[in-house]
Amino acid sequence: MAKLSAFADEVTEDFRGQVEFLAQEKVGCIEPRFINKKNIMDLNQGELKEARQMIQDHGLQVSAIGSPIGKVKLDEPFEPHLDRFKHAVDLSQFFETPFIRMFSYYAPEGKNIDDYRDQVMERMAAKVDVVKNVDVTMVHENEAHIYGHSAENCADLIKTIGSPKLALAYDPANFVWGEKITNNVEICWPVMKPYVVHIHIKDWKLGSADIGSVPGQGDGQIRELLAELAAMNYDGCMTMEPHLKTGGQFGGSTGPELFSKAIAAVRELAAGVGLPCD
Repeated sequence: MAKLSAFADEVTEDFRGQVEFLAQEKVGCIEPRFINKKNIMDLNQGELKEARQMIQDHGLQVSAIGSPIGKVKLDEPFEPHLDRFKHAVDLSQFFETPFIRMFSYYAPEGKNIDDYRDQVMERMAAKVDVVKNVDVTMVHENEAHIYGHSAENCADLIKTIGSPKLALAYDPANFVWGEKITNNVEICWPVMKPYVVHIHIKDWKLGSADIGSVPGQGDGQIRELLAELAAMNYDGCMTMEPHLKTGGQFGGSTGPELFSKAIAAVRELAAGVGLPCD
């Protein structure tokens, strides 16, 4: 059975409001990213303990650490960023989650990221070495402008690194927005499917600048993706990230009313293709 999760900072900035909303909607998981306006990577120990207690008190599990790891340019120093990744690993243990969401770097200003493949692979290998003895997996999200902007490059990351510590998170809307692909399930999904362990549910209309669509109403082929998940008996998380008011490089906004509408749409679509989800 697939499990629903959410970047609930799109509902409200207040973290208590986030967990209360998910409990009310009977969504059993959360993917913490911004907590009371601060990125999860920047919370102090007291704030982390308070957040963890709220999650536990509302019967939620953490689907992944919604980290921004890998969203830096390749000409920035690597060691501080590697230290930041080590902190994300500590957070994964603190919140008892199997995954850290991450990315594969931007090129230096004015350059093409595809020309920096070797440097990207070196950095990925260094992170894999950090988690080789830790019970956590990095899940790389496809996104515009990073090395993993295309399905082929995402698969290249996995095949080149060759470690079970690196897998893929699949975001259909990012292919619409970044790659202008409206048939991602036919074009991108078959390339990435063998390596996907985590799903983001976000829909998008081709040509929309910064606002997503209710799942199933855009060009992201959400229904077709859910049918694929049903066929493979997918039992991982599907993390809601609707962007129905605004969307950007590091997050977005949806609000409670529209977020409820998005959740209902996903549940209806999932039921229609025979994908059990809770």
